[in-house]
Amino acid sequence: MNEAPEISIVTPSFRSGRWLPLCIASVADQGVQHEHLVQDAGSDDGTLEWLPREPRVRAWVEKDRGMYDAVNRGFQRARAGILAYLNCDEQYLPGALTQVLDFFRSHPEVEILFGDCLVVDASGSYCCERRALTPQLIHTWTASNLAFLTAATFIRRRVLEQKKLWFNPDFRSAGDQDWALRLIQKGVKAAVLEKRLSVFTETGTNLGLDSNTTRERRAFHATAPTWARWLSPLALVHFRLRRAHAGHYRCRPHTYAIYTQDQPDQRKTFQVAKPTFRWVRPPAADR
Repeated sequence: MNEAPEISIVTPSFRSGRWLPLCIASVADQGVQHEHLVQDAGSDDGTLEWLPREPRVRAWVEKDRGMYDAVNRGFQRARAGILAYLNCDEQYLPGALTQVLDFFRSHPEVEILFGDCLVVDASGSYCCERRALTPQLIHTWTASNLAFLTAATFIRRRVLEQKKLWFNPDFRSAGDQDWALRLIQKGVKAAVLEKRLSVFTETGTNLGLDSNTTRERRAFHATAPTWARWLSPLALVHFRLRRAHAGHYRCRPHTYAIYTQDQPDQRKTFQVAKPTFRWVRPPAADR
């Protein structure tokens, strides 16, 4: 970890000590030169008993204004030219970062890359899959969900620095939607890597699935101009047509390997015989 990293991963942390070790393990075994920065806001759940001594990460413990402030702090400390953030309840799949770095090397014009993501339950069992699209203006501004998940999003550092595209720390849980809108408005060159790169775990306490997120997103939608809100039904239809054209509704059997609570030291392999694109847990609208 003393060599210059090719990619920097930032993990915001607060009272997630049950899930953070699995997240760290999934980054550590990627086989690329990386750094993993953990920004902890002062957890009181036992995390700080081991995190400062965890050799696989660079950890900071300091108060922050919330998740997006923590991510910004981590990005500012990061050393690599490619950046990403991975929450405590998320993991990378085997070989994910190699595929990401290979793509960026082959496509120097691309500034931000979106990949596909699996959703699993607290035991690691399959729930559904979320395949990515590049975001578009009206849908991003008015819909209840994004065209991508941040767990499989990667960005060149220069985009943050030159276009001032840091996260807005005034948001508690809907800052990703605000960030995506500003990416579009500033013309960031985006692409999709049609590979399963990461896993999002439904733990039952996910910040992005609570009632506050729904309220924040509604307030964000209210900032859209009248013409955008009028066109939002058409934007939703267009979004679904884009998903259909990209093959998102045709899911094929596959396997995946992740770290689990009952097997935290090595990846556990799961067989998916009946994959689905339907995310049935709220917020389920537009999934």
